[in-house]
Amino acid sequence: MAEPDQRLFFLLQQAAHRLRVAADRRCLAAAGITTAQLGALFAVREGGLTQRELAERLGQRESAVTAMVARLAEAGLVDRRPHPREHRAVVLRLTAAGEEALTRARPAIEEFNARLVAVLGEAGFRDTVEGVGKLARGEW
Repeated sequence: MAEPDQRLFFLLQQAAHRLRVAADRRCLAAAGITTAQLGALFAVREGGLTQRELAERLGQRESAVTAMVARLAEAGLVDRRPHPREHRAVVLRLTAAGEEALTRARPAIEEFNARLVAVLGEAGFRDTVEGVGKLARGEW
């Protein structure tokens, strides 16, 4: 059997996939959105983002975010307004329906986190959030 530290990358990939599938199921059932869309809605809620800025915030290619924003706009969860200074850019804004989707997703997110706390313990959960956050920000 491989040493645990030698398998960490593989285990992180496997865990991320399983967690994403489980979280997507919960978010879709609760609010009709995926976790990727949920992340985008949280970012847009902060206000004033262009699609390029949203792509940077999510760590995705702009083309992928363009397609996601189109789906979110079609669903009435975000709207696109002309940028006040950049004639080719648009500013994304969360709609009332988008805010409602976030509200509907909240219990699913809280239940999901509670299950993670049950597995990791309170301190382990906090340490994992801190550590994975650093990895996500490229701080390694």
